[in-house]
Amino acid sequence: MSEHKTSWHPGEIVPASGIYACDCDGEHHWSTDVRGHRFPPLPTGCTGRSWALHKPTHAEDSRG
Repeated sequence: MSEHKTSWHPGEIVPASGIYACDCDGEHHWSTDVRGHRFPPLPTGCTGRSWALHKPTHAEDSRG
């Protein structure tokens, strides 16, 4: 996973499997995503613009 990039927009390729959170300021929305798939659209009504890794699901993905 890239050391520099910390958020990804819907439609971009998921760099590491894990649980991602939207970047809205209110109630957080979560998405469990698989490496190599595309990020889903943000939920209806969400004011966020991107997804950020909250918790990796595979140790090898978190090392890069």
